[in-house]
Amino acid sequence: MNADHFTTGASLRNRFLELENERKRSWAPEALAVNANQRAALVAGHGLQPHVVVGDTLPPASLATVDGHTITLDELSAQGPAVLVFFRFAGCPACNIALPHYRDTLWPALRAAHIPLVAISPQPPALLKEIVSRHDLPFPVATDSNLALSRALGITYVFDAPSRSAAQAKGGTSHGLNGTDAWELPKPAVIVIGPGRIVQFADISPDWMDRTETPAILSALGLPIKESLHAV
Repeated sequence: MNADHFTTGASLRNRFLELENERKRSWAPEALAVNANQRAALVAGHGLQPHVVVGDTLPPASLATVDGHTITLDELSAQGPAVLVFFRFAGCPACNIALPHYRDTLWPALRAAHIPLVAISPQPPALLKEIVSRHDLPFPVATDSNLALSRALGITYVFDAPSRSAAQAKGGTSHGLNGTDAWELPKPAVIVIGPGRIVQFADISPDWMDRTETPAILSALGLPIKESLHAV
């Protein structure tokens, strides 16, 4: 899935609507229902389990990046805020829209303000290289090994039976998604932490086709929002 296929400059919501409409034209009704039902169940159940909120202190964590380095939450937030973008996996179509969108609309402002951003998935580093090279992502992409950090934040979900069967029918495996035996992924989330790993902003998206928009992140950081972003 090439994110450039979708409208340049559109909000994430509009880009996901384009993807949804494309699927309605090209997917079988049964496949659409499996996808929609899983997302609806996650939305309905969101909030029933505790998850990270503003004011929480994240546990210490070390993350392996796709280029062979290790970064820690303490290093990221030592000098000020840092942005953590949790995504599902490299082949996720919605992730292939969201990450290049953040590359174009969020990263330039963060870079100018010297605020680090790291995109985090439980997928093994060797498999995550694909999404980095596909979109020439300029920020680090790292692995949350064994979903340790995602689970600590309370943001993971387990595939329902139809979704698991659909993934397996396409040749998917849990190890290919997260390196474990569990059919489990993080819900997309944007977390801003400050020194001491204290959470300053947290937005979790139980529906992976409805994610945090760039203006909300910039606003949480006290950064100016371009007029073009107000309009989308």
